[in-house]
Amino acid sequence: MITIRPIALDDAEAIAALRREGRDYLAPWEPDRGEAAFTAEGVRGEIEAAFARAEAGTGLTYAIADDGRLVGQIFLNSIVRGPYFRSCSTGYWVAESAAGRGVATEAVRLAKDAAFRGLGLSRIQAETLIDNKASQKVLERNGFEPIGMAPAYLKIAGKWQDHLLFQVLNPERN
Repeated sequence: MITIRPIALDDAEAIAALRREGRDYLAPWEPDRGEAAFTAEGVRGEIEAAFARAEAGTGLTYAIADDGRLVGQIFLNSIVRGPYFRSCSTGYWVAESAAGRGVATEAVRLAKDAAFRGLGLSRIQAETLIDNKASQKVLERNGFEPIGMAPAYLKIAGKWQDHLLFQVLNPERN
């Protein structure tokens, strides 16, 4: 059973281990975070930064678990809860051992529910590299639609790269 839960400091070692194991697998799809991203101490620093974003109301970080075993992370970033704009961006990663089994699809569904029902947002945006067809399928299975292309949008794998932009709207928005 796939679940998501708020990230905890106790997750640092498991996340670091997954990143070390999947270093080559994840590298083409992620920013270069440096060597600290592969150590429990470095991940603890990232988790503490996530706590600060949660406290500020601008971001939420979740652990993705498969039958209780941590297999990745999903993020609700750039949260805005204003009177005229209620939106966030989402991003996620799963361990190579969890890829292709519907883990990311279910995690996105659960995060979408947290954003729409829990936070009352009206829209979620997601970005993928142009050639990341697997991630695009995950988004499409969750009702995301392509809305455009952003040139040099994010620095991934050490270079600024074009991204396809997707969004899903809350059907219950008011």
